[in-house]
Amino acid sequence: MIILGVAIGVVLVLAVGLAVARKVDGDSTNFLVAGRALGLPLVAAGLMGQAVDSNATLGNTDLSAGFGFWAGASLPLGLGLCLLLTGIFFAKKMNAMGLLSLPDFYKIKYGRGVEITSSILMIFSFCILLAGNLVAGGFLFERFLGTSYTAGVLIIVGVVLAYTITGGMFSDAYTAFIQVIITVIGSAALLVWVAVTYGITVPEGMGPFDLGQLGDPAQGAVVNWATLIALGIGDIVAIDFMQRIFSAKTPEIARRACFVGAAGTALVGIPYALVALSSGAIFGDTPADGPVLFVLLEQYAPAGLTIMVLSAIVAASCSTANGVILGTAAVAVRNIAGREQQHDERTGKDPLLRRVRLTMPFVVGVAILFALRVPQTGILLTLAFDLMLAGLVVPFVLGHWWPTRITTAAAAAAITVGLVVRLALFVLTPTIYGVDNTLLHIPNDVFGPGFDGWPTFIAPALSLAAFVGAALLRPRKAPVTAPQPATAAEPA
Repeated sequence: MIILGVAIGVVLVLAVGLAVARKVDGDSTNFLVAGRALGLPLVAAGLMGQAVDSNATLGNTDLSAGFGFWAGASLPLGLGLCLLLTGIFFAKKMNAMGLLSLPDFYKIKYGRGVEITSSILMIFSFCILLAGNLVAGGFLFERFLGTSYTAGVLIIVGVVLAYTITGGMFSDAYTAFIQVIITVIGSAALLVWVAVTYGITVPEGMGPFDLGQLGDPAQGAVVNWATLIALGIGDIVAIDFMQRIFSAKTPEIARRACFVGAAGTALVGIPYALVALSSGAIFGDTPADGPVLFVLLEQYAPAGLTIMVLSAIVAASCSTANGVILGTAAVAVRNIAGREQQHDERTGKDPLLRRVRLTMPFVVGVAILFALRVPQTGILLTLAFDLMLAGLVVPFVLGHWWPTRITTAAAAAAITVGLVVRLALFVLTPTIYGVDNTLLHIPNDVFGPGFDGWPTFIAPALSLAAFVGAALLRPRKAPVTAPQPATAAEPA
């Protein structure tokens, strides 16, 4: 019954995604940014759908139950903070530039080399993000359908690819609207049921008002702040968020949608953290065998609520996954391969559209490898944007707010220093946001678990110093401008 209910929700989302695919009409602008014609409800739903993913729900509950409210709630609150800052400082400017992908900004400001470098980093980071959402699907289908974890990952991939390849941003926008409704109802119903049935029980020192979690390193304060900063600032250079901002009909709609998305993300994410805090009292002395939320739904919740919440998790995973697949494939084709938008006069088709569609399965393949190697949710989300924070945030922010001194050399220095430092500290630190570093760790006597979290602050600080130093040492050349369309030649 549970799987049947979830399947109905998945089929509904899939049907809507395929139904609106006709709006693409063979045009890459329609496919990538929905013809720049989306209104406030669809843009806000798209931004919120990208933020409220399985990391901010499933990963949120696991971290809250294990380490306290701020360990888990930092995920949705960090994403909400990102949308708030983007709305205040960047959304209107980015929408007004008329871009098709975020690396276009780096090309305009810093040139082709920085465009390629930023594109590679974005693709790598967002494959990690996509993997985190595939992990949730793998666990869900493994537990409730009886498939293997790998089969569950492949099922969620198949569903998302089906309507993303056909409808692009139009399918993403309309399905996100439905998915957000499901997610809001599911989170509210879960909180009410736990409060009425068991009461909200907060273990000592783990609640939202136990601020030692934000002030005492022994209580995880450094890691919690690192999570907030990595998502709140590092996510500003998120290709999936920016694709939705580019899709807004006007700069003002883009700005307002960020504010709505920020509020919605916090309102949906906080209930999951509160429910997770009560899980200890609900389970008693029996340890959770698997993700906390799945155990709660499988063994304690009524079937109707279980269907609703699982549908919300699947919807959140699909919403984020299709945005990531679309944005990453677009970056690979447009910004790395250098394929410009054009129409074939003989066939009437847009080659850029076809190439983006063909690239999507390769992007998914890389994400599947990450999902099978590191079956974690919230950790993968934070790690993805930790890398973005270290390398790309400084050139992006100063490209807006220090335009008189930006140079290609400054951007290259910031990206290189930030990434080298962050990756070096990553392999030397035995834990990643409180979880054992199983990806790549070099044992040493210098960096222990107590150093966890600090690399998130050190890398972008050094990136900023490198940018400012290079900008001041080297004189600024003429600014790089966006390429202009060629004019027709005069007849001889």
